[in-house]
Amino acid sequence: MDAVTSTVPDSAPHSHTPAAARLIGITKTYFKPDGSVLVEALRPLDLTIPRGQYIAIMGASGSGKSTLMNLLGCLDRPTAGRYELDGKGIESLNDDELSRVRGQKIGFIFQAFNLISELNIAENVEIPLLYQGVSAGERRARAIESLALVGLENRVHHRPYELSGGQQQRAAIARALVGRPAILMADEPTGNLDSATGQAILEVFEALHAKGLTLIMVTHDDRIADRCQRVVRLKDGAVEYDRIGARRGFTAKHGGTHGGTQEGTQEGAHA
Repeated sequence: MDAVTSTVPDSAPHSHTPAAARLIGITKTYFKPDGSVLVEALRPLDLTIPRGQYIAIMGASGSGKSTLMNLLGCLDRPTAGRYELDGKGIESLNDDELSRVRGQKIGFIFQAFNLISELNIAENVEIPLLYQGVSAGERRARAIESLALVGLENRVHHRPYELSGGQQQRAAIARALVGRPAILMADEPTGNLDSATGQAILEVFEALHAKGLTLIMVTHDDRIADRCQRVVRLKDGAVEYDRIGARRGFTAKHGGTHGGTQEGTQEGAHA
């Protein structure tokens, strides 16, 4: 196989700083009842996401991007390979342990806001902490802290239906942040928003990234992906290309080069 040139940061195991996420030889295969292969959703795949990186996962329908996000988010298990989340291997954890790690390490944001209309915004944001056994006083303090990060500290007692679509998505982001996750995962987070509101939500993500948070976003929109620090595109369950430095106006503060784009292709590297 020909050598592959890439500008992705060094992901070698000798790194002293654990990556936010590292996949090593990960595969996901679905089988028929008779044991024969139905589909290879992910072929042997290696992917390292350094702490503090803002990465877009792209690909056509059936490319494997949803499967990859489910594995990264600890919502599913690989058929083979190793997954290290925040420096610790998780593939051998039982269901309860995996659920606990997911709640502690990962915050999820979806296209739908999934807010409970009977609860006010602060109560909605507190929900993940209920499952962690956090006291009522600390739950409320952390909810207000998270709402302040997204500019909703003055909407604490409002119900979801009293907020605009953009404000509801901000509340959903605050809920994802309240557990202080190692990784924030967003699946088409602007899909239900108009372009102006979507732009405002992307600015929230960029502000969170500037604070050092690791963000993984699934998107089909090249314009959104171009705002990310790194873009990984999947095809047929393998990495079609892996590009870093695409973000417009990218600065050294975030680990890139101002206004520049460096690109390394991995065509067929994992096929």
